Amino acid sequence: MSYLSDTELAARNFRRLGRGVRISERAAIYNCDQIEIGDYSRIDDFCVLSGRISIGRNVHVAVHCNIAGGYEGVTLHDFAGLAYSVNVFSQSDDYSGQTLTNPTVPARFKSESRSAVDIGRHCIVGAGSTIFPGVKLAEGCSVGAMSLVTKSTEAWSIYLGVPARRTGSRSRELLELEKLYLTETSGGSAP
Repeated sequence: MSYLSDTELAARNFRRLGRGVRISERAAIYNCDQIEIGDYSRIDDFCVLSGRISIGRNVHVAVHCNIAGGYEGVTLHDFAGLAYSVNVFSQSDDYSGQTLTNPTVPARFKSESRSAVDIGRHCIVGAGSTIFPGVKLAEGCSVGAMSLVTKSTEAWSIYLGVPARRTGSRSRELLELEKLYLTETSGGSAP
């Protein structure tokens, strides 16, 4: 994977850009002036990011992800991760047939659902999953592959399915590893 150089990243005029950020040359990023990316985060090939997006430190956005921040925005907190082909939407058309749909139609003919999405610290979203507008994934939440998340979640829980349902609890042991990692990298550079 080939990444943009520091000079190329600076030329994009991100709202905020942390240290050690890696963005694939093959990622499509729109509205850079509305996007914040924290230290040591990475965005891989063929991702599409647009609208208001805030990404914390050590966040990974894997190949083929789509983050549509729109007006309301999408936030990915520290150590969150999106596996391959995850879609995150802060707005969606009305599919009932009572209004027109798609971005080529003026707003007065449509009825869009718009609400911010918040993906908490240490959340991991499995491959092929979709997160709907207004969802808040609580800290430490794990979402299984191919899940459809339509409602907010409980902290340190595991969700999967269509629609996603809570199936169990997730260990918090990784919090000790986070402390060790941050201690070891506080005086130097991270990987």
